[in-house]
Amino acid sequence: MFWLFGIFVILLLLGTPIFVALAAGSLAYIKFETMIPDFVVLHRMAGGVDSFPLLAVPFFILAGNLMNTAGITNRIYDFAVSAVGWMKGGLGHVNVVGSVVFAGMSGTAVADAGGLGTIEIKAMRDHGYKDEFAVGITAASSTIGPIIPPSLPMVIFGVVGNVSIGQLFAGGLIPGVLMAVILMFYVTWYARRHGIGRDQVFRMKALGQTFVRAIPALFTPALIIGGMSLGIFTPTEAAIAACAWALLLGALLYRSLSLKQFYRITVETIETTASVLIIVAAASLFGWVLTTTRVTEAIATGLLSITDNPLLIMLLINLFLLVVGCFMETIAVISILVPILMPIILKVGIDPVQFGVVMVLNLMIGLITPPVGMVLFVLSKVANISFERTVSGVTPFLVPLLFVLVLISVFPWFTTALPTLWYR
Repeated sequence: MFWLFGIFVILLLLGTPIFVALAAGSLAYIKFETMIPDFVVLHRMAGGVDSFPLLAVPFFILAGNLMNTAGITNRIYDFAVSAVGWMKGGLGHVNVVGSVVFAGMSGTAVADAGGLGTIEIKAMRDHGYKDEFAVGITAASSTIGPIIPPSLPMVIFGVVGNVSIGQLFAGGLIPGVLMAVILMFYVTWYARRHGIGRDQVFRMKALGQTFVRAIPALFTPALIIGGMSLGIFTPTEAAIAACAWALLLGALLYRSLSLKQFYRITVETIETTASVLIIVAAASLFGWVLTTTRVTEAIATGLLSITDNPLLIMLLINLFLLVVGCFMETIAVISILVPILMPIILKVGIDPVQFGVVMVLNLMIGLITPPVGMVLFVLSKVANISFERTVSGVTPFLVPLLFVLVLISVFPWFTTALPTLWYR
């Protein structure tokens, strides 16, 4: 097994792209320690991405890119300002509410941070908020995106773990709302402690006007979530519907999307999708090697020899994922670890939907944790401040997110109530 893990770890430490490390370790093991024909490697990698649910990946990425470019995020932000800007620490609350709405459209934390984050940080800076607080709340609220459906990481988890994507989406709703509520409580506490007042007076007329302007944008999460919950769409079809609606808004209703912009967005979407799917393909080969060599079985046996208590198992997995999430990319972690961890959680009776939501939240916390947190780098660039200042601003917001993680890990109801209700 040296070829498999040794080469993988060495290449990772050398900074090699994750898919190269995965594929190289697997290829070396197959070449030097087995008699498996070479064509099987290509077959396993192609089979890893030959999945209908994975079609949702490029469409959700395209939908998020279209919404950021077509001016939809501006209308969401204006509505959020009118709705909660009158509260103490108003723009902090606006930040959270805007992310909740945008979460129902894009499904990725980076899209939220790069899209809404640009508007939010500028506005908070103009109103005198400290850069660290503005960056911190933007980073924390962006993690809601992949928890509230639709969710790109949950699509990957569902495909790799053979779990219903619809149930995973439903399982993320309550935790996502819970994250928003806890973050808003934190913003209120911070505002009172630092003497931050309201950013504007509540005006029903302004709320009504911004709501009317935002109705087409607000219809997007209703289209996606409502269509899936009513059985009209599969997750893949919902992603296509979201793209069609975003394109309709940008090109025809708002007229803010040009042909040149659409071409650029399409190219960006293809590049992002290719980077995601090549990781999935390489991880599929890696996972197949682990399974055929009984490594996953040995890991499961070893962990279960320590304890078979579901709560302790979940605690150990959480600690492991929090560490791994600091150093590896989300899609890679899901693709590699789900085949290893799924047999363990099934043996101890943990619900796969609960585990899926817990795993995604763990990895979202990893996105805002150094040294490899992608959202940290995005916001450092957006806010034009150093990486170190970005990290110091985000660190206090890890506490409310970890609190939510503990809640959904200890109490399965938060993640299983809606899937049980909708899919019984």
